[in-house]
Amino acid sequence: MDLTSYAEWAVRLVNDPHPPQGLRRLRDELAAVFDAAGDDRAVAERLNALLERYPVRPQLSDHDGNDWHLHLAEDPAATAVMGLAAVVAEHGVDRLGRCREPHCGQAFLDTSSNRSRRYCSARCASRANVAAFRARRRNAS
Repeated sequence: MDLTSYAEWAVRLVNDPHPPQGLRRLRDELAAVFDAAGDDRAVAERLNALLERYPVRPQLSDHDGNDWHLHLAEDPAATAVMGLAAVVAEHGVDRLGRCREPHCGQAFLDTSSNRSRRYCSARCASRANVAAFRARRRNAS
């Protein structure tokens, strides 16, 4: 069962400046997980606490004519936490990141094959590269 889509939902929640009223606390708690991304133990401790607070209830489903498969229960908090925990368990803490563009800082999951992602989007990567190019030109003059 691939839980990456659930983890992506967690990323969208962290990056949402105006989450639904009932999810603001969760957004802040998930943001703390991303903020701790350099410290494996801190990430694990935060995720374990969230897994206790938001227990997951998987269910079998055969919707839309598909064979039986697992779905996480409809609780968005539990699914986001479980998805993020599954990505960390399967791929490692270094897959969690914050955008390095100085004016951004959004959270992202690094799904690149070589774990090299540094920006949340191509737009931020381009903005940072243009700024670096201009700084080099300015310093060369």
